[in-house]
Parts: sequence; structure tokens; C-alpha cells
Amino acid sequence: MEYVLFILLAYIIGSIPSALIVGKVGYNIDVREHGSGNLGATNTFRTLGKKAGTIVLITDILKGTVATILPVLFGFDLYLLVIGLGAVIGHVYPIFARFKGGKAVATSAGIILGVNALLFVIILASFIVVLLISKYVSLASMTAGVVGVIVSIFIAQDVILSIVLGLLAVFILYKHRQNIVRIIRREEPKASFLVKNNSK
Repeated sequence: MEYVLFILLAYIIGSIPSALIVGKVGYNIDVREHGSGNLGATNTFRTLGKKAGTIVLITDILKGTVATILPVLFGFDLYLLVIGLGAVIGHVYPIFARFKGGKAVATSAGIILGVNALLFVIILASFIVVLLISKYVSLASMTAGVVGVIVSIFIAQDVILSIVLGLLAVFILYKHRQNIVRIIRREEPKASFLVKNNSK
């Protein structure tokens, strides 16, 4: 019963549409009507600029972290990864935004931060390196997901953690399937917001 309750709470937290809130409250813009239409940090960066994108990125990560550690805050001894998955589902299929959200990268990272800070740092480092080299946020996201699985096998020594990260990596790859096609065709837009000023 405790698992059901906390997974539901995690789903609700994950469903908070950070990008939609920041866009409408701060800029009077619905990010779903621009760019990729996703309620994620990447589309926010492209649509609203660095400040808004950074706010959404941090918020989406924290959604995963807070949802994951909820049982600890209330004194319950539960397997935190299972709880955190509720936040990922909420972010991708948010009840507060007609079940159309983001691609779960930042929120998945937040879950990892909640259970293994060292693994989070390594995954974040791999994301940054690939992003700086390729300028593709999508490629960096997919690479980080795969790196997370590989590294978890060697440093976490937690079979369930590795399995969950594997499922998350597969899900992230699935959500980026169109990006993969565009990268192969060299049609994927690069993260120009990282290398030039954004007036928004």
C-alpha cells in the first residue's frame, strides 16, 4: 500500500509541467506551440532562452529527486528507484498537461541523484562532454542514458539499479527515435542556444 501511495505522489510531482508554467507565467508563451512542442528543458531553451531553460532544467531534475526521496522524508523504508519511476511517467504523461510532456531525461537524472550522487555526477559529465563536442542535446541525452547503465554495473553493484537504468535508457532512446533519424540524415538542429546570445 505504501508503494502505491508514494508512486502516485511521485507521479503527481512529475506531472507538474515546469516548461508550461515558466513559459506562460514568465513569457506569456505556450512552449507546446513552438519548436518540438515538448514540455522539456531543451525546447524551453530553444523557445525562451537560457534563463527559462535553466529554470526548467533544474526544476525537472528536482522533480525526480524529490519524488524519489519522499519515502525517506516520511520515514518509510522503501526501494526508492521504484518510487522515482512514478515521476518519470508523470513527466512524460503529465495529468496537468493533457498527458503530453517531455522526454524524461532531466527527471530520470533527478531520480539517479536521489539514489546515487556519484553516478549522477558521472552521467552529467558524460552528457556535458558529448554536448560540447557534438552540439546535439539529443545525442548527449541518449549517450548519458547508456553511460549510466554501463557505469552502474561497475560502481553501484546493484542489479536492480542497473536493470531500472537499462529500462530508462531504452525508454529515452525510444522517445528520441525521430532525433536519431534526423542525426543520421544530418537534419538534427544543434544547440545553438549554447553558443550564441538569445535575446528572449
